[in-house]
Amino acid sequence: MATETLTAHDFKDPVILLSGGVDYEMYKSFRDQLAGAPAEGLIVVELSTLGGDPEVARMMGEDVRFHSELEPGRRIVFLGKAAIYSAGTTFMSFFAPENRYLTRGTRLMIHERKLSKQLAIDGPLTTCIATVKATLHEIEASIAIQNEGFENLIAGSRVTMDELLEKAPSNWYIEASEAQQLGLVAAVI
Repeated sequence: MATETLTAHDFKDPVILLSGGVDYEMYKSFRDQLAGAPAEGLIVVELSTLGGDPEVARMMGEDVRFHSELEPGRRIVFLGKAAIYSAGTTFMSFFAPENRYLTRGTRLMIHERKLSKQLAIDGPLTTCIATVKATLHEIEASIAIQNEGFENLIAGSRVTMDELLEKAPSNWYIEASEAQQLGLVAAVI
């Protein structure tokens, strides 16, 4: 499907409207709306969110990727409105850069994944080692997943992975016009 830059008129009637926390309720709404979307043409997914579950964002993103590959007659486009924080930015990263748009004044927020966990070490020493290793493996796998998403987000942009990894720990906020200048989105409408 053609990937020319869209105009405000193209976003007049989004097919999929999502707002609020990225959670399983949003995922169900997304799936229901995607199932009812036209089989061909422009499919606008409009989102406003202060964040949520990154794994739900990845599931929604994989659906976008999958349907984009399966149904080349569809052009699935992201429209971020007002706030696209955390898991919302993760979801946006699954859209091709030429299919990412933001409304004026929208802010993206990118941060590292967070972990809150108590590690209780109690029992036979070999069991203690296994508990510590399991937690370390969980952290390492989460970092790998996080960085895969970061790579998707910055692919084809002027943002380097080093720059992103430097700014993400302290919550990097990016205004829409800056996101466009950096090549993270196709346009601001």
